[in-house]
Amino acid sequence: MRAPITLDLHLPNFNYPGVEPGEEFEKLVEIATAAERSGFSSISVMDHLHQIVGVGPEENWMFEGSTMLSALAARTEKLTLGLLVGGVTYRNPALHAKITTTIDIVSGGRAWHGVGAAWFEGEHRAYGFEYPELKYRFEMLEEHLQIARAMFTQEGRVSFAGKYFTVDGAYNNPKPIRGDIPIVIGGSGERKTLRLVAQYGDGCNLFGDADRVRHLLGVLEGHCETVGRDPAEITKTALPTLVIAQTDEAARAKVDKLIAAGFPAERMRSAITGDPDTIAERIQAFADAGLDGIAVMIPDSYDPEPVELAGRAIAPIFAATAD
Repeated sequence: MRAPITLDLHLPNFNYPGVEPGEEFEKLVEIATAAERSGFSSISVMDHLHQIVGVGPEENWMFEGSTMLSALAARTEKLTLGLLVGGVTYRNPALHAKITTTIDIVSGGRAWHGVGAAWFEGEHRAYGFEYPELKYRFEMLEEHLQIARAMFTQEGRVSFAGKYFTVDGAYNNPKPIRGDIPIVIGGSGERKTLRLVAQYGDGCNLFGDADRVRHLLGVLEGHCETVGRDPAEITKTALPTLVIAQTDEAARAKVDKLIAAGFPAERMRSAITGDPDTIAERIQAFADAGLDGIAVMIPDSYDPEPVELAGRAIAPIFAATAD
């Protein structure tokens, strides 16, 4: 079951101009519905407990991701929903699978299960979670992937005895509406992450420009050959930042305004910037590199216009890859 992501709107930030405490959720519904009517296929949020460096100050607002996705599932009709991606160190795999299954039921079969090896050490310390070395986090991730798949698909009780996680007679009833839930693995590690994608993933989300993505997809194909997997069974996406406006000049001016408003300068300066035609040309390069879809961060997604411009410009590029 390929991950149903052709054009994802990723929401990493929840502090919006003019939105007061208590008004955040309705603003998120407004953003999600703007995405839905503009050609986006999915919506995702981060799995963090406070804001991360590179997006905003740590004290900025941050929601528990799966709870928010479940709420958005009830207020949308077509968008698929998932974490991009869950942190294996603070997501017990059996419980995480049940949470994702709940979102699947609420949404009528639109959930996908995002997970990765986690990375933010300070966040772990702040909330009382252990932060193992990377080697061990990858071992945890492999066990998580096996348990989650069993929880989604196996009838009756699920048991698993691993080094890090143990499940002894767990039920996941009711089952997902489709009989399974696509698993999306985040990260670009060539030796371990992409091997796990080849062996267990229905989707992956990569980092880097089009040339880097092309290289990573070649590595993934090699891992798929090793495990006897057709790479076409895996939905491949990447996650750039977009600054879009009606004209190139307006988009460049918007970058300065976003920096002045507190958005990280490095991220804004490196964003894909331009009018809809320019954005479409830049995203086409990712498609030409071999991606099946794209997840985008739009810093001013609180304004429906850039969301609508991006959706209409990009959705046709990946329309042929949609199931």
